[in-house]
Amino acid sequence: MLDIALLPGEYAVCRLAADSALPPGLSGGLSDGNVVTVTWTADGISLICPADRVPDQAAIETVWRCLRVVAPVDLAVTGTLAALVDPLAEARVSALAFSSYDTDYLLVPAVRLGAATSALERAGHRVLR
Repeated sequence: MLDIALLPGEYAVCRLAADSALPPGLSGGLSDGNVVTVTWTADGISLICPADRVPDQAAIETVWRCLRVVAPVDLAVTGTLAALVDPLAEARVSALAFSSYDTDYLLVPAVRLGAATSALERAGHRVLR
């Protein structure tokens, strides 16, 4: 069983052109519980951020809610994401996963949040709201 925190607010999945500079408004000043992640590839820059921090020039996919595994996840532990994503797939809830050094995160569509949390709870996880 995992404890999973529902982070406050809505999130967006965004795309910037590969040659874009990262907007300064994305770094610093995050309130407790918020997260921003950036992925650079030759095709572009992908951002996951609170919806109120979306850069003006970004293509946006919204609205998502963010779930975070509460306890730090040891990098050597296997199966953590599968334990979260499998119940969501069975409930037909789309999910986007990403990880930090310390833990794992999941984005689920805001309109499917109830179905997502129910599926996770049925799988034995505790969702902290």
